[in-house]
Amino acid sequence: MSPPEYEFCPRCGGPLGLRAVKEGEPERLVCEECGFVFYQGPKLVAAVIFELDGGILLTQRAIEPGYGKWTFPGGFVERGERAEAAAEREAREEAGMVVEAGEIVGLYSYEDQVPVIAVFMGRVTGGEMQPLDETMAVKIFPHDDLPWSEMAFPSTKEALEDYLRKF
Repeated sequence: MSPPEYEFCPRCGGPLGLRAVKEGEPERLVCEECGFVFYQGPKLVAAVIFELDGGILLTQRAIEPGYGKWTFPGGFVERGERAEAAAEREAREEAGMVVEAGEIVGLYSYEDQVPVIAVFMGRVTGGEMQPLDETMAVKIFPHDDLPWSEMAFPSTKEALEDYLRKF
């Protein structure tokens, strides 16, 4: 396990230390003063694949990780937000498109990777395609000309393969 990201208890401010809470489970951050167990679950990313003008809309990332690589709109789900709503928000924020998230394409998780990625199929209901927040370009790719070697993440490639197989 890598060094803890957090040093102090969010309840009392006491020091956090690593220790086994239950046999067979990984060590957890536990407050050495009040005993609070600081569970660090994975973060959820929601994304949406949708088509426009006969192709799949992809965004070129203007931030790390994956700077300059292609993916579909997506980002972290905010506390209290539905995953589908987060995917719809990200399409507006990154590509200027208004979409309605529908059926789930897949759920993607990897060892030693913090986010879990939920990818939905989307239907365009409005908007104007343009690069916005965290995006340097937006482009429509025909199914037979997707930039496979320039995908930002393994989940991008896997979700697009699943999407093309299912829909």
